[in-house]
Amino acid sequence: MPVAPPDPAQEGVGVVSLPERVRSPWWELGRRLLAALAILVGTVMLVYFDRDGYVDGNDPTGQIDLLDAIYYTTVTLSTTGYGDIAPVSETARTINAFVITPARIAFLVLLIGTTLEVLASQGREMFRVARWRKHMGHHVVVVGYGTKGRSAVDTLVRNGLNREAVVVVDPSGTALQDAHADGLAVVTGDATRRNVLRRAGVGEADQIIITTDSDASNVLATLTVRQLNPDAWIVASVREQENAPLMKQSGANSVITSSDAVGRLLGLSSLSPTLGSVMEDLLTYGHGLEVAERELLVSEVGRPPQSLPDQVISVVRDEKVYRYFDPVVSLLARGDRLVVVRAARELPWAPRPGTHDEDLAADPED
Repeated sequence: MPVAPPDPAQEGVGVVSLPERVRSPWWELGRRLLAALAILVGTVMLVYFDRDGYVDGNDPTGQIDLLDAIYYTTVTLSTTGYGDIAPVSETARTINAFVITPARIAFLVLLIGTTLEVLASQGREMFRVARWRKHMGHHVVVVGYGTKGRSAVDTLVRNGLNREAVVVVDPSGTALQDAHADGLAVVTGDATRRNVLRRAGVGEADQIIITTDSDASNVLATLTVRQLNPDAWIVASVREQENAPLMKQSGANSVITSSDAVGRLLGLSSLSPTLGSVMEDLLTYGHGLEVAERELLVSEVGRPPQSLPDQVISVVRDEKVYRYFDPVVSLLARGDRLVVVRAARELPWAPRPGTHDEDLAADPED
């Protein structure tokens, strides 16, 4: 799995960080082969222009032509050296010592060293991918790595999900670079195609987050994912509220309307700047307030939701969500889960129940 690079901002102010230029090893091999060819042609020209300084032992006249120069260059650079053509003049021997010999070394390094590097890197990459696929399962697939996808992954990681358990699917080269920089595995391709989703292991994934910029693509991707994995939990985004029912019909378990949510926040902030600030606080991770789901504690069984230290806003019972004031959940029971508003970080005056290894009130059937 790729490893996120160190953040220059943590090392000092004013540090310039340039993205790593990643090229195909075959492109690198081709570039170096061209360099080797340039060395070969240059050496042939040196020998041919100074042909009077060489003697051909197999030719009665002792002279060499262009074909002889090519022959001498190839056997010399490859270190074969049959000895039938040899430099005899002082100039030719000097050029051989200080020009052709370094060229021979560079030629061998380019060909042999690069070939070994390509084979080794290809082998390592194949081994890494094979090992990754072997351990892949119960992971999260994120379709689309734009602003929404990146924020979703950041929230998952901040809440304890290992980056190695996230696979990004996106056709964009920019998304590939961003995801690799964040230490995530990437499958490059269109998420509406089955073979692309299969490579991402959608069939073994626990959750799929679908957040491209097109509602049509999101619907088609949801349909395809649901066919490949009937049991996965699918969270999808839509830009327009009118497309939310279609997304539900396509198989999404949860649908988030991005434009509608943003519009509500804008309206709230306009009507009540303080309420807008509170909503922004709830949506910002790591400080202030946060919305979280936790299990019920043994000490909380039989108590009304309003009496708990946490601000309970909903109770999940038998896979249904009830508001805290609903008579059905007037008293909490084993197996309930709580949706609470609490401090993002525990403070002496703001405890966080459920985060200190307390006894949990599991379902009686468990």
